[in-house]
Amino acid sequence: MSNLSKAWSEALPEIRNAVTGVGVWTALNTCKPILVDDGTLVMGLPHESTDLSGHLKMSHAKSLIERGMSARLGQPLTLRIIEGITEADWETVKKRDVEARRLQDQALTRQRAEIQARSSWETIYEQLNRKYASISNKSLPQNRARFFREALDLVIEHKKAQPVTDDLAERNYARCLERIAQYTELPSALVALTVIDRMGE
Repeated sequence: MSNLSKAWSEALPEIRNAVTGVGVWTALNTCKPILVDDGTLVMGLPHESTDLSGHLKMSHAKSLIERGMSARLGQPLTLRIIEGITEADWETVKKRDVEARRLQDQALTRQRAEIQARSSWETIYEQLNRKYASISNKSLPQNRARFFREALDLVIEHKKAQPVTDDLAERNYARCLERIAQYTELPSALVALTVIDRMGE
């Protein structure tokens, strides 16, 4: 018998005496110690018994298992319950963990980019508002024309520095164009076309 199996055989009666309930007893009797991997005590349940895992993940049972096995194996351990009872099952779970982390990191990166894009174009939007508010005699076409030129310069400069590469940035960019169109009383498509022409797109 391996040290791990021996430790579990010794710890199990002690753990069972400290818990109550048919479900948790059944889970304890069904689960198997697989290995210790970098401080993680990996224990598995057969595929047909995975519905019992919740009993072992409850804080009281989990703590009893961790304490009992840590004491017998001479190292601090954190319990991980998996589906399956072989080392190959654990390797499969680790691969899934890596993929889940990759997808999570990808989602966080995308979320950060979206927040940055939103705040970035929000800044331009607010600058357009302030620039228009500072104009005197807004009803004069020549003053609106000057605002139009300065507003385009602002948008173009920002677009060159941070190209529009996703749908969210596209919408926030469009919002700025719509604001220029509103202030200058020009069609928004004409404002967009002017930017396109000036940027040589």
